[in-house]
Amino acid sequence: MSAIPAPARPLLSGAMLVAGREIRDQLRDWRILAPIALLTLFFPVLMNFTAREAVGFVNRYGAPLIGERLIPFLLMVVGFFPISISLVIALESFAGERERLSLEPLLATPLTDAQLYLGKMIASLMPPLTASYLGIGVYLIGLAVQIGWTPPPALLLQVLLLTTGQAVVMVSGAVVISSQTTSVRAANLLASFIIIPISQLIIGESMIMFWGRYSILWWILLALLIMAIVLGRMGMQMFNREELLGREIDILNLRLGWRVFWEAFRGEANSLTSWYRSVLSETLPRLRGALLLMAGLLAAGYAIGVHLASIYTLPADLVRLEGIGEGLAEQMARFGMLSGRGLAWVVINNVRAMALASLLGGFTFGVLGVVLLMTPIGLVGYFAANVALAGGDAPRFLLALVAPHALLEVPAALLAGAAIMRLGLAVISPPEGRSLGHAWLTALARWARIMAGIVLPILIAAATLEVFVTPLVAARLLAGP
Repeated sequence: MSAIPAPARPLLSGAMLVAGREIRDQLRDWRILAPIALLTLFFPVLMNFTAREAVGFVNRYGAPLIGERLIPFLLMVVGFFPISISLVIALESFAGERERLSLEPLLATPLTDAQLYLGKMIASLMPPLTASYLGIGVYLIGLAVQIGWTPPPALLLQVLLLTTGQAVVMVSGAVVISSQTTSVRAANLLASFIIIPISQLIIGESMIMFWGRYSILWWILLALLIMAIVLGRMGMQMFNREELLGREIDILNLRLGWRVFWEAFRGEANSLTSWYRSVLSETLPRLRGALLLMAGLLAAGYAIGVHLASIYTLPADLVRLEGIGEGLAEQMARFGMLSGRGLAWVVINNVRAMALASLLGGFTFGVLGVVLLMTPIGLVGYFAANVALAGGDAPRFLLALVAPHALLEVPAALLAGAAIMRLGLAVISPPEGRSLGHAWLTALARWARIMAGIVLPILIAAATLEVFVTPLVAARLLAGP
């Protein structure tokens, strides 16, 4: 304990008391022990058989590389399946205690909220994670005996850390759900918001392993670490024993929800002019920090596109600019770019992209929304760098085909990205005295104020420039040398 800072010792000692109680109860329940034992002992044997047959099959057809990359994937699967038990244990950590009527005595103890919450997390994590490590060990022993394969130390470390990171993220999210619901049934239904992202992550990791890009796994591990910290902080911030005891049933009150949203959206305004004034003077300044972060991320997206151009370079004929402007205005007019027929399509396409980014960002703490907004900037950087690599004039390419409407689209992306980040992060630390739903509806209203009051008009103006101005500028700048 000497290595643990003094302020953290009471927290850890109280948490370990709760965790010890929970783990003893789990070890008495055969319904928990049986799946853990089965996944720890039988599943690695099954994967050993699968790996042996797969390696033998691909070797017969002269594709040993596929077999070599299948084995690390199976190693990761062996480690993942036991930790799936942790989701079930964590989901019933608080909701199950309520249904068994054993929660009130626990909450009546002198332990702090932080000690209770951390203890539940440790108890939900330790048995399945231990089983996962044992399963990996059984699998590796079988591989060494049967086909003589041993993993490189770096790969084994990656798999162990990824397994641990995925377990912590799943447990953190499940404990948050369990502490905010009144029944195990409701917690199990909400678990899809954990299962679906983690399953998609496993699919992505498998593709990375089959391509042999193991260095990318370190970035995934960093993302898992950040997500675990965010979910842990979110759970500690939101956990309150008085609210947990007082919550009887979860009721969907649409009328109350609409009133909270509308009051936050309208504010104190009594006219459209005063509403716009409040958007510019009250809502927009709240985004100052998010705007700075979003500006850095968009610049990073452009830099990533430039870097990828040096790795995946396009043929010079595809990015040639000389003479491309001849007849360009006529060609664009055929698609309605100069006649105005394409204006509605451009506006709808931009609004749809912003809506999709907002939807994805709302469920991923803003991450996927920001990534979606970074993608067009990255593509611009990629093509501009390819033009430069082909000996062309990259600044002329940007001025001709991007700059006229980007002068408005980039600020719109900055504002939308900042609003999406604030919306996605609203659930992490709701203001004291407000419920999670109230905090999220308020953040949704502020997002709507920015999108409807500022972003949408800018997108309409940018689409107008893209349809009427960009083709003329492009035709003028790209017509000659």
